[in-house]
Amino acid sequence: MLIIPAIDLKDGACVRLRQGLMDDATVFSDDPVAMAAKWVEAGCRRLHLVDLNGAFEGKPVNGEVVTAIARAYPHLPIQIGGGIRSLDTIEHYVKAGVSYVIIGTKAVKDPAFVAEACRAFPGKVIVGLDAKDGFVATDGWAEVSTVQAVDLARRFEADGVSAIVYTDIAKDGMMQGCNVEATAALAHATSIPVIASGGIHHLGDIQALLDASAPGIVGAITGRAIYEGTLDVAEAQALCDTQAASGKR
Repeated sequence: MLIIPAIDLKDGACVRLRQGLMDDATVFSDDPVAMAAKWVEAGCRRLHLVDLNGAFEGKPVNGEVVTAIARAYPHLPIQIGGGIRSLDTIEHYVKAGVSYVIIGTKAVKDPAFVAEACRAFPGKVIVGLDAKDGFVATDGWAEVSTVQAVDLARRFEADGVSAIVYTDIAKDGMMQGCNVEATAALAHATSIPVIASGGIHHLGDIQALLDASAPGIVGAITGRAIYEGTLDVAEAQALCDTQAASGKR
C-alpha cells in the first residue's frame, strides 16, 4: 500500500479543508512546489494534487502550479483532480507530465465520459468517488447525488479505470480516522483498485486499513495529518512495506 501525500491547491497556495468547505481552509504553504519537495524527500512514491478552485469552477484554475510540480519531479507519479471535465483538460495534464487524472463530478453526471477518457488515455484515468452516507457528492461536494458509490464503481469496471479514490466527506480533514469499513466494502465489491482518502490521523489508521484484509486497497491519501505532524510519511510507508514483505499485503 502506498502512502500518498496530498497537496490541495487554493488560490495558488497549499491548503487543507475541513469536510470540503472552501471557507474552512488552513493555509500550510504559499509554495506548493517546495511542499512537494518535502514529501519527495520523505520518500513518497506518488503525490495527490487537487485543484480546489477548479473543482468548484469546473475547469483548471491552478494548472500552472500542477505543471511546475510535474516538471520538478518528472519521474514521480502524480495524480491530479479538480475541474477535469473534458478530454482537452486531460490531454493538457498528460502533456505536462501528470501520470493520472482524477475524474469526479463528470464521472457521476456523465459516466460514458469515463469510458471515452480511458480509450483516449489508457492507463491514465482514475475515478474519484466522494461519498456522504454512501451517496456520491459532486461539484466540490456542494451537491449530493442519489447514486450509491458502490453501484457507480461497478459501472466503471469494464472501462479500464486505473483506480478509484474513495473519500468519506464526513471524515475528510477531521483527523478522526478513515472510514475503513466503507473503504474495504468498496474494495471487495469491485475489481478496480481502491485508494483510501479522508480522516487519516495517525499510524493506527494506516494499520487499520492494512488489517482490513482488502487486497484491493492499494493506497492511502493523507493530508492534514502529515501537515500537522500526527503522521510521519516515511514511518507510515515503512509500516506498509514491512507488512507487504511479510505477505500480509
